Amino acid sequence: MKKFMDKDFLLGTETARRLYHEAAALQPIFDYHCHLSPREIAENRRYDDLAAIWLAGDHYKWRAMRANGIDERLITGEAEPYDKFLAWAETAPRLLGNPLYHWTHLELQRYFGIDTPLDRGSAPAIWREANDKLQNDSELSVFGIFNKFKVYAVGTTDDPADSLEYHETVTKAGTTKTKVLPSFRPDKALEIGKAGFSGYAAELGKISGKPVNSFKDMLTALAARVDYFDRHGCRASDHDLEYAPFEAAANGSTEADWEKEAASIFDKVMSGGSADPREAELYKTYTLCFLAGEYNKRGWAMQLHMSALRSINGDALKRIGPNTGFDVIHDHPVSSKLARLLDEMNRRGGLPKTILYSLNPKDFYPLATIMGSFQTEIPGKMQLGSAWWFLDNRDGMEQQIRILANTGLLSRFVGMLTDSRSFLSYPRHEYFRRILCNVVGGWVENGEIPNDWELLSGIVNGISFANAKSYFNDR
Repeated sequence: MKKFMDKDFLLGTETARRLYHEAAALQPIFDYHCHLSPREIAENRRYDDLAAIWLAGDHYKWRAMRANGIDERLITGEAEPYDKFLAWAETAPRLLGNPLYHWTHLELQRYFGIDTPLDRGSAPAIWREANDKLQNDSELSVFGIFNKFKVYAVGTTDDPADSLEYHETVTKAGTTKTKVLPSFRPDKALEIGKAGFSGYAAELGKISGKPVNSFKDMLTALAARVDYFDRHGCRASDHDLEYAPFEAAANGSTEADWEKEAASIFDKVMSGGSADPREAELYKTYTLCFLAGEYNKRGWAMQLHMSALRSINGDALKRIGPNTGFDVIHDHPVSSKLARLLDEMNRRGGLPKTILYSLNPKDFYPLATIMGSFQTEIPGKMQLGSAWWFLDNRDGMEQQIRILANTGLLSRFVGMLTDSRSFLSYPRHEYFRRILCNVVGGWVENGEIPNDWELLSGIVNGISFANAKSYFNDR
């Protein structure tokens, strides 16, 4: 019997073990998409206790605690930090088979050197030991964590109206070797059918230095913010799409007809009217295509995150707010509109490097085959994004790896990202790399691919780090 989560955890063959320990484990981390706070990075925050760094903002853990019958006061409420930690300690042993169980113990091991499984009995000692290290170990400030885990770069998620002041602070101070790169997330500029759109347009105009009174003004402001982000090191955009939109003009088939209708919809909403679903989708389609062209001019990558249905529990939304653990997998059809959207971007000569993610595993094969139709002379230009959110587990990762290998070039894959709000999430890269090496190592042991160390280690090292460094035009 193997020891619980030992050095060969998840590595089932000798080839897998060698690939991980002698190749993948040595690579830096390019965490190209996350939700870390730029302010906390700039301030090199040091957390007071394990609850603050481990539980606050982590809706993965919150969902698990609710399933265990924990009172909301001990999850997102006003309970004392230690009591919240004890509630998590009570939940942890119930998580056998859930990736949260593995992440919890990888984080305890890698950050705090604690090998003891977490439960109610071990919780008091773990709380004391971890908190002592948080308060006294220089490796557990934000910059210390970046250094400890060889984090080469992080891509934060930033609104076009953000000043990027904290990114500037980090760059000018030069106090961390880790690159802190903004990512352009213009969801509010695209959601013309939602409340608050006109107010956001005014905000965007203010920071751009010119009022947004027309659709042309909106596009000009967005292009100006793309320029601003580019000057601050941005190399990627990100879009949260419930589903891929595509709606063309009703009267006429030219791009001018399309722009005219989008402008009419914009004017209606800015005058106090509302956009119906078709109009909102047309506006979003046209504006997305415009932005894709802007990204392509600058060599950015465009990330499309699809198939998340948000805040389905209305009562919880009112009581607790969004992004608190009440989002689910959507089952909206993906192929037809996504194919037309990418084709329109490509027709205009503006399809940038693109990463396609879906929260629904049924979409993996459609996404993989659609992207294969738009590959060009850029190696790996179109990417099947890493298994994400509810799929961020061993089954999801293995499925994504195998489907990508079946339909395209696994060797060009840009690999893992945390998509996390927590500075304790870097062992997720280790988790992914172990799973990757186990899959590839299994192919070698079964005689399905050659036992060529130079070839295999090069592929594993590329997926772990080098491919992302190249893909995101690191400068």
